[in-house]
Amino acid sequence: MLNFNLTREQIKLQKKARTFALEQVLPEAWYYDTQDETPVHILKKAFDQGLSHSDIPVEYGGNGLGIIEGCIISEEISAACPGTATSIFDNSLGMEPLILSANAPLKKKYLTRFAKEFKLISFATSEPTLGSDVSAIRCMAKPDGDDFILNGTKYWVTNGGIADYYSIFATTDPEKKHEGICAFFIDRRWPGVRVGRPIPKMGQKCSNTVGVHFENVRVPKEYVLAPPGEGFVLAMKTFNRTRPVIGAFAIGAARSAMEYALDYAKKRQAFGQKIGNNQAIQFKLADMYQKIETSRLLVLKAAWESDKGIDPTLNASISKFYATEACIEVVDEALQILGGYGYTKMFPVEKLYRDTRLLRIYEGTSEIQRMVVAGTVMGGYTPVMPAMEDLPIHYEQNPSKKPSAGRKRGKIWRCRICGHVHYENTPPQRVPLLFFSGQGI
Repeated sequence: MLNFNLTREQIKLQKKARTFALEQVLPEAWYYDTQDETPVHILKKAFDQGLSHSDIPVEYGGNGLGIIEGCIISEEISAACPGTATSIFDNSLGMEPLILSANAPLKKKYLTRFAKEFKLISFATSEPTLGSDVSAIRCMAKPDGDDFILNGTKYWVTNGGIADYYSIFATTDPEKKHEGICAFFIDRRWPGVRVGRPIPKMGQKCSNTVGVHFENVRVPKEYVLAPPGEGFVLAMKTFNRTRPVIGAFAIGAARSAMEYALDYAKKRQAFGQKIGNNQAIQFKLADMYQKIETSRLLVLKAAWESDKGIDPTLNASISKFYATEACIEVVDEALQILGGYGYTKMFPVEKLYRDTRLLRIYEGTSEIQRMVVAGTVMGGYTPVMPAMEDLPIHYEQNPSKKPSAGRKRGKIWRCRICGHVHYENTPPQRVPLLFFSGQGI
């Protein structure tokens, strides 16, 4: 039986995250956006309140929260500041390869520590010359005995400039594509690890983003998350579990944009009345609310699948690209309702406009998500309806009242172009509407 209610514990978590967002994140969001700086002390407060690193399994001393809970937390924090939400959630993204890894000693060593100590962990697959094409990784991991020597640069690394550890994906041979990809857990303090300057971005300025360079970095064998040939699968499993949370970022930001627009529409006067009395504005708000509610259902479905151990690949992609694109539409309409003021830094929608544009790009662009969905539709989808030439469409005879001789024999020929039904075992000499030979159709 379906149940769309949050549990008592989830509602309590939602209230806690909402209070944190309103009291801790919101008051400082615009200041740190102006400074282009991550408020690390807020990230630390989120950890202290159990709103960060919350998905560490119970066996390692963590809270063992699922993806649904991650979505609940992220929606509330993103409603206050999408950039801060990104930096808080990035720890889950960075830890996910470690959690999913088969390296039991490494998991015990670090997950136990991360459950108690505030540490920042970044995730890195992208490079300066590649983003969505993970199979084209060029960062080299050269085997050296049981160890690896790492050389190359990772780019677009969220929290990379403030992180303590990195989950890094590299390759032993670029020509091998997927088969050469491996993954490592890297300590920032190791010799040869260099962090670049913050990348100047349009939005998400409260989230640190840098390049990280590796020059002859020795990675001991005990820090291998995935051996060559298994790294690509680990990366994709990670994205399958984290993409719904990006959808949750979008929901939170869109919800705030709608609320700001609603507040403005109820108070702004034009032509002798509040603009919210105009049906055109009401329809905009109705569309915004519909998109937010639809997005939340899709996101929670994908999160639920992941928590239940069901392969979430398809619905993770659907929820990610639908929610992020709907969010941009909602924020854009909110700015339109605010008019010229919406385009200024005097009102909050301008920041949301800048912050949310990134959501369609990171953790797999909308185009990549469509490729995932299209691959399922074209290759793995099983239709319910019969092929068009087998459709039981009858125009000349009512098959329930007058069974034909052809129908009794179990064979009716139908043209898949014009729909002409021929009540015989063999095609007609000529199809009436097309003047084609039935043999050639």
